[in-house]
Amino acid sequence: MGKIVSITNQKGGVGKTTTAVSLTYSLAEEGKKMLFVDIDPQANGTSSFGVNKRNIKQSVYEVLIGACSVQDAIMHTAYENVDILPTNMNLAGAEIEMVAMENRENLLRAALNKVRHRYDFIIIDCPPSLSLLTLNALNASNSVIIPLQPEYLALEGVSQLINTIKLVKSRYNPALYIEGVLLTMYDGRLNVTLQVAGEIKKYFGSKVYKTAICRNVRLSEAPSHGVPVQIYDRYSKGALAYREMAREFLERNQEQ
Repeated sequence: MGKIVSITNQKGGVGKTTTAVSLTYSLAEEGKKMLFVDIDPQANGTSSFGVNKRNIKQSVYEVLIGACSVQDAIMHTAYENVDILPTNMNLAGAEIEMVAMENRENLLRAALNKVRHRYDFIIIDCPPSLSLLTLNALNASNSVIIPLQPEYLALEGVSQLINTIKLVKSRYNPALYIEGVLLTMYDGRLNVTLQVAGEIKKYFGSKVYKTAICRNVRLSEAPSHGVPVQIYDRYSKGALAYREMAREFLERNQEQ
């Protein structure tokens, strides 16, 4: 039964989608059977795996509103061990339709439970907001990875996110836990980075991954080419860092 992990942070621009895509691909490189689930209406994760979102006929949107089965919406990618449940701009209107639906906070969980036995891990790329879509992701998940940029503004939203996770845990998904906290856009030359990273480590303790993702131009360039960074530049600092983070993830899950 595949483990389901949400990558979430309601603050945009912290490397959330980059982390979701890069972790998925790095785990696939390690031989793990992966499903990438894109529930961010921006669909950047879908594009990053080379899927043209304009040509998608069946997506996570159709799955959530009951217009198609999850099996029919899942696509094979060009990459070994990587399947994707894609999305497109239609998802932006899904929440309005979902509000009137019965058991609306568990729609994604019900869908993924039908296919999770096929995969080692399912990675969900959440929207940069605390929305009904994010609630669906958290309800469906075993755990959460929080990408955090070590700057003071990034810290401000963390307490709200932690409260949301606690709320979901108490009301809907008692087994949900924080898998880890990943420092992104890290620049060890800056005092502010070191100070804020210290505060994050003090608060989250061993949950913080030893691997930090440094600023790397290849990470920002890869999505525009429709490929994961490991394909775009295999030996870039960003690609190497996410491989190291994936190995750390596997060690924590005792999968190696």
